Amino acid sequence: MNGSVPHWIEELRALLGERLHIDAETLAAHAADKWHASATPEAVLLAETAEQVACALRLASERGVPVTPRGAGAGYVGGCVPVHGGLVISVAGMRRIIELNPHDGVAVAEAGVITADLQQAAAAQGWFYPPDPASRAESSIGGNIATNAGGPRCLKYGVTRSYVLGLEAVLADGRILRCGGRTHKNKQGFDLTGLFCGSEGMLGVITQATLRLIPLPPARAAVCASFPRFASAARAVQDVLSTGHLPSAMEITDRFTIASARDYLGSDALPEAAEGHVIIEIDGHAEAVRTELPTLRRVLAGAGADVIRTAETEEAVEAVWRLRREFSYSLKATGLTKLNEDIVIPRSRLVELVEFCEGMQKETGLPIACFGHAGDGNIHTNIMLARDDEGRERRAEADALIDRLFAWVLDHGGSITGEHGIGLAKADWFPRAVGKVSMEVHRAIKTALDPRNILNPGKMGLTP
Repeated sequence: MNGSVPHWIEELRALLGERLHIDAETLAAHAADKWHASATPEAVLLAETAEQVACALRLASERGVPVTPRGAGAGYVGGCVPVHGGLVISVAGMRRIIELNPHDGVAVAEAGVITADLQQAAAAQGWFYPPDPASRAESSIGGNIATNAGGPRCLKYGVTRSYVLGLEAVLADGRILRCGGRTHKNKQGFDLTGLFCGSEGMLGVITQATLRLIPLPPARAAVCASFPRFASAARAVQDVLSTGHLPSAMEITDRFTIASARDYLGSDALPEAAEGHVIIEIDGHAEAVRTELPTLRRVLAGAGADVIRTAETEEAVEAVWRLRREFSYSLKATGLTKLNEDIVIPRSRLVELVEFCEGMQKETGLPIACFGHAGDGNIHTNIMLARDDEGRERRAEADALIDRLFAWVLDHGGSITGEHGIGLAKADWFPRAVGKVSMEVHRAIKTALDPRNILNPGKMGLTP
């Protein structure tokens, strides 16, 4: 250590030893997530225990050092960008699945456990952890809880919050809070566990979670349908639900995404004339799944589908989802920069949303691709950023379109985020999205738990 190093770093090094890093490579690796913003921290704690996190936060609180909690860094809104420098506390190394208990229907996992790893471990015992963000192969349980992550299965199974029974979290002053528990019903006091779901690292650092497991459905199948008009695809979504079906997932895709997928994956990937495409997954006991498939096909045909395909084996269903997961890569393969906005609208507004986006596209020449979770209205609206004749990105135009999109969504009863969170990217819009009184309550809770504003400052528009 030399004289130019802040004294608080020297103090932390004395307490935490080699777990604290100030080398340029580690600092750079913890400067950004998948959004475009980046800021270099002054030090990084690669934590292995809650006690190490508590030690760091006690000192940071006493010294007024900004602290940015970080999981796998797989977010899309700059939520773990250390905009005020200071200390990054990474829990990515805390990867133990402490317990899988089918008798109680619970799993206990450290915050750095990768979501897909927990799902696979549970499935090996015949149990199911349903939350399925698209990033599940790289995102962590702690990050999923901090953003209240979703995914295609939200329609039937709900978001991450529905599966968090208890938490261990380290507060800003270093106290270790344990709330909730391992029972599936718990009405003891305020819902502190729920308070931390979606808190984006501003109230504490999540270090461990007790999660609800449910029995693994023994069978699943998928139906894919293409439509000559997007409005017919949207109608099909409503018809499926109104006829009494509750799929585990329902996805919808617009014509720009379909064309991009055909270019990227080959002409056989999707029908050429399709203006809309719907993917429906159902699960349950094998006999029930087999019985439901023909009725779903009839509903889709009645809504105007001209091509209907079914996938009735595990391998065939996985192939359908591999195609769905390629949509994002297909858009990237266009050579355009993809600005992904995870807005949510009432399902009845789906056609209006696509028509609104098509209007902005015609007006500006910037393509807008819409696809996502039709069952819960969470549509990924991707503004495809081109360059002008002089090779400059048209960022200002794209930002203006995002502002117009958010305004339209809020005016039509929607939400500006369904999965990614607020972070830095949507901080300016958060006050309008939730309203004056809600902002006051958010700030009051933040002040009560973090009076010195050291935890993730600058995020969500709550603090400078």
